[in-house]
Amino acid sequence: MPSTELDIATAYHEAGHAVVALVHDRPVHRVSVLPNQAHLGICEFRKGVLRGSVDLVEQEILISLAGMAAEARLTGHYDRAAAGRDLRHARKLAMQRATEKQLDRYERRMLSKVENLMNDDAVWAAVESIAAELMKHGQISGRAASHLYKLATREE
Repeated sequence: MPSTELDIATAYHEAGHAVVALVHDRPVHRVSVLPNQAHLGICEFRKGVLRGSVDLVEQEILISLAGMAAEARLTGHYDRAAAGRDLRHARKLAMQRATEKQLDRYERRMLSKVENLMNDDAVWAAVESIAAELMKHGQISGRAASHLYKLATREE
């Protein structure tokens, strides 16, 4: 399926979203790199079980930034233009946690958290595994993504 540099970056981008969602126990419905008019790829989520101790806003920010962080780890640079929708979503959420004056610092802290996750060997192995399946098939189920994540992180 995907074979160009853009397609590979998109596979890693969507795999990044999926893996960070799974790290935070957010169920994934489907991951796709089959482009349409609105998206180059998409990671769809299911409703998760709410736990009182979880900061859902921060979790959503981390998931939103994860695609760009995974892609940057692969390519060596941030493609903020390609991640524009994700960045706008993360900023909108961040405004619930930080004042205008604190916003840039808060966003950098959230991006740093995601980068640290991507630097974990097991997490990165899960990103690579899911990205490889996306490059092979174009789309995978949330169940397949979860299985690959658990294999890579030895949770199965």
